[in-house]
Amino acid sequence: MITAGRTGSAFPILATLAGATLLASLGISIVSVALPTLTVAFSAPISDVQWAVLAYLMAVTVTVVMAGRLADLHGHRRMLIIGLAIFFIASVFCAISPTLAALVASRAIQGIGGAILMALPISIARNAVAKDRIGSAMGLLGTMSAIGTALGPSVGGLLIVGFGWRAAFILLAGLGALALALAMSAIPAEPARTGKAKTAMDWPGAILLAATLAAYALATSRGKAALGWSTGLLLAIAALALACFVITEWRSRSPLVPVLLLRAPGIAIPLALNVLVATVMMSTLVVGPFFLSFGLRLNDGMVGIIMAAGPVTAALAGVPAGRLTDRFGAPRILAAGLIEIFVGLVCLAFLPRWFGVAGYVISLAALTPGFQLFLAANNTVVMASASDDGRGMLSGLLGLSRNLGFMTGASTMAMLFAAAMGTAEVSKASGQIVGHAFTTTFLIAAGLMLLALILALVGQQGLRQESTAGIQHLGTP
Repeated sequence: MITAGRTGSAFPILATLAGATLLASLGISIVSVALPTLTVAFSAPISDVQWAVLAYLMAVTVTVVMAGRLADLHGHRRMLIIGLAIFFIASVFCAISPTLAALVASRAIQGIGGAILMALPISIARNAVAKDRIGSAMGLLGTMSAIGTALGPSVGGLLIVGFGWRAAFILLAGLGALALALAMSAIPAEPARTGKAKTAMDWPGAILLAATLAAYALATSRGKAALGWSTGLLLAIAALALACFVITEWRSRSPLVPVLLLRAPGIAIPLALNVLVATVMMSTLVVGPFFLSFGLRLNDGMVGIIMAAGPVTAALAGVPAGRLTDRFGAPRILAAGLIEIFVGLVCLAFLPRWFGVAGYVISLAALTPGFQLFLAANNTVVMASASDDGRGMLSGLLGLSRNLGFMTGASTMAMLFAAAMGTAEVSKASGQIVGHAFTTTFLIAAGLMLLALILALVGQQGLRQESTAGIQHLGTP
């Protein structure tokens, strides 16, 4: 157990964890801006080049829970160092890739490292700071994730214009090497586990979970276009693999994800909330540009500038959100965050149609801080009650649930927007039709946040009952 933050300064540890979180976020955002350049460099269609992004996202989604569980078994510091090493080496291979296939393969390996960087900072921070400062640590990590999202396109664009697409991966490699050096020097070694028999990794469960997530990721990322499979078939495969996974976990002596754990309100409901909120927040990324481009008739440059308002606001709101969580308690801040998200979504449904760009920016400024409040409080709820032996796995589940929400939102919210438009093609539709579909989409999203608020209140009642019953720790396999 890492306890440096409880007896002394946790700053070096938190700085290292912040850097790792920033790196994982940059791994996604900095490459997306390179896709047009890659189509020219490799003379490949967009449908092929997009796998430079999808391979990373799928690898993160498939392996994030396994990364957390392996850290519980073999040490969080050791696994973080391994993750940084994988990310660094894969970034070098990305930079020197001679073909698109080699680049995609390197990106998949980089995603494995990214999964570790996504899962472990939360779990290490949980033990690096005092319990009454967990919210602040979660807010800091949320801020770094938002900064990575905001900086990636601009930094990547400048590097690509000045030095070519390989420069983006050289930057990732350099930052990975720096983070690796920091981790080796700043994070103290963990004492050997005593008094407990060594637990083996649940590889059958891990393989079944990977199959479930891979099929679902392909279904939601238009992987059927590459494989010739229908979305329905992929979802059926995911459902079958999930059923087999649940049966395997029930029978396993050392399950990857204890099934009984998911029945605890303090775990199940925060994970469900993570999926719902991420699904809704993704709508701003997949639906917003269509409204700005075809509803307000803005050019690409203006769309990019306006869309950056969300990540910038999130970066500014992360640390204050964490401090508010520590001061007023995670349950209150979680509910406040959901209410603010709801208000922001209602504003987004109407204000941009009434006031144009100003209404859109104001709505994002109202919506995004609520998301940071939710993240800081929701992560704190889960990690504050996690046992030392289960915190890595729970941290992985938080990352997984958020990714599942983003993937689901990218697919379902875009389809909802298209359905609200009817038969009209967005490029040929009038501004009034696009605006109506935009309003409909975000009113439905606001309805989902009301559902999330009800779930949060139910979860808080469950936590109070668990506290009365004397349940102190969750997450022990």
